[in-house]
Amino acid sequence: MSPFDEFEVCRNILESLLTGVCVVNMQRKIVFWSDGAARITGHPRHEVIGHSCMAETLLHCHESGCCESSHGECAMSRAIKTAQHIETVGFLHHKSGYEVPVRVRAVPVHNQHGSIIGAVETFDELENDRHGPEEDLPGYVDTVTGLPSPALMQSHLREAVRAFDELQVPFGVLRLRLQGLEHFRAAFGPDAASSFLRVVARSLAGDLGNTASVGRWTEDEFLVILNNCGEEAFNTVRGELRGMLTNNSIEWWGEKHSLPIVMGGATAQLGDTMPTLVDRVQESLDTALETLIRTTAAGNDGPAGS
Repeated sequence: MSPFDEFEVCRNILESLLTGVCVVNMQRKIVFWSDGAARITGHPRHEVIGHSCMAETLLHCHESGCCESSHGECAMSRAIKTAQHIETVGFLHHKSGYEVPVRVRAVPVHNQHGSIIGAVETFDELENDRHGPEEDLPGYVDTVTGLPSPALMQSHLREAVRAFDELQVPFGVLRLRLQGLEHFRAAFGPDAASSFLRVVARSLAGDLGNTASVGRWTEDEFLVILNNCGEEAFNTVRGELRGMLTNNSIEWWGEKHSLPIVMGGATAQLGDTMPTLVDRVQESLDTALETLIRTTAAGNDGPAGS
């Protein structure tokens, strides 16, 4: 008998992988959760074993922002239902509140008689390397979020306007404000505020991949420049991003906290200069903020964005 036939040896091999490994039974209850899965999601084994893979903290999301598990159709569920190998790219919700971009693979598990008894899923983080040589220079990286600084974002925006003026390369700009961050900082301290900023920063970087320039704009705002993006695509991405950002929260001293994220934006138009484009984005953000204030006054909480 080969030593590799022993159960504990096989288990230790799975545990040594950087890849996340999750096994569920036919009731979608988690029966195995590897060290890699714990590292990627932030959820240790004791928090997930015996729980449903469709629990809120473990939802897999499409790139469009629609949570698969809300319809009972996560990758493992589909693998069990179809008896097929399933592969997709989406997001896992990290315990800290942000979304981790991952590549997911799920296959059904069969017993010795050929009957399906569950499913196994592996998931790997997708890297988003958005730091060029210029961003390694002092002053070009925001020390709190690790994203490009306001100075670098101004440079990117200036270049996008120039490319549009000379070559008509379309692009759009989104400005996102964490409404109430100042009060949040006063109530819970600067470390809590910085943690929330990092959660949103990682979510933005994960959601947008390499299709956009994302960076810090002001103390409580981020700027997103959507490259090669016309009006229709801009509105689509804007709606998807709004849906994704509603999931952002942090746990602080045992309690979960979230903040409304107000979004304004505009696409480049003929004759635009950097000031005129920035002004239109500001007007859109002001409108979104007014909407949030009216909605809050009426007692309806929710994300805002025009």
